[in-house]
Amino acid sequence: MANEMLSQEEINALLKEDEVELSPLERDALGEIGNIAFGSGSTALSLLLNRRVELNTPTVELSDIGELVRKYPKPCIAAEVDYKSGLRGTNLLMIQMHDGAVIADLMLGGDGTKPNKELGEMEMSAIGEAMNQMIGKASTSMSSLFNLRVEIAPPRTRVLEMNNIEEFSNQITKDNLVAVIYFRLLIENLVDSKLMLVIPYAFAREMANTLIDKGETAPPESKKVETAQTSARQPAARGETRDPDSVRPIQFNVLNSTVNHEQAGNLNLLLDVPLQISVELGSTRMRIKEILDLGIGSVIELDRLAGEQVDILVNGKLIAKGEVVVIDENFGVKITDIISPFERVNNLQ
Repeated sequence: MANEMLSQEEINALLKEDEVELSPLERDALGEIGNIAFGSGSTALSLLLNRRVELNTPTVELSDIGELVRKYPKPCIAAEVDYKSGLRGTNLLMIQMHDGAVIADLMLGGDGTKPNKELGEMEMSAIGEAMNQMIGKASTSMSSLFNLRVEIAPPRTRVLEMNNIEEFSNQITKDNLVAVIYFRLLIENLVDSKLMLVIPYAFAREMANTLIDKGETAPPESKKVETAQTSARQPAARGETRDPDSVRPIQFNVLNSTVNHEQAGNLNLLLDVPLQISVELGSTRMRIKEILDLGIGSVIELDRLAGEQVDILVNGKLIAKGEVVVIDENFGVKITDIISPFERVNNLQ
């Protein structure tokens, strides 16, 4: 037996046992995670830059570190994200240096057409804030997607040289395999390139199967509704087609405007819940550069005329308007207009 050699079929079987891959369902799940999570992230970046930002339908690949280093332009800018609760693991969000320079220039008051090629501390701080906003919104969307509380540590942003494959590998994963979600990043007339999310293989499978398990445990009707909502969004890359007859319109119950005694009793349970009331004199948008220039005596111009009514907010939601008055040397607000119930309901959405 000691001298017997393995046949080619036996060698192939042994190699196949060690083969690692993402199933089509896992790839679909990762694409859906990227599509939903970073779709909201691009919205946050768009508001921050005051430019239209698009992240097109993602593609998912399985790659070894060496191949990844060879394919992606370097150096690049990376934000390392640690998941603290809900999910456990680390991933990297990576953008090209030119893209980061454009984002920094827009945030510091420029128009993005002539960004600094050398990124200093100020530029890196601006890029870090942009990526922090994107990733924060993405984690919030993931909480809803997974139906569990997902918390992350503040992302660590740095320039990644990627000169040493082993060094890069040790920073993100102990093995040599990662899942990569590619997005086409478009910033209005300024950027058209690739952004990528790099996830260690084991963590990527955990994320994918968390979403898959959530879908399998949902009631059949819930899954049909979820499918309809997914198709309304920009869909992730799919390897299969769905039967359109399996998607049915949602049926809503007729709302009853009357309140019975039991419902009134339930409402009484909420009467002692504390709410935060605030008054907003006005608002404005400022760039980081303008905020850094502020000092004692600086005047900030608001988007509201002197003497105009102020907004009265409850837990951040507009419920009334009023005018500022002085009572016994204290400021107060006299309510002059209550927002209609219809408008209040719309504000809550």
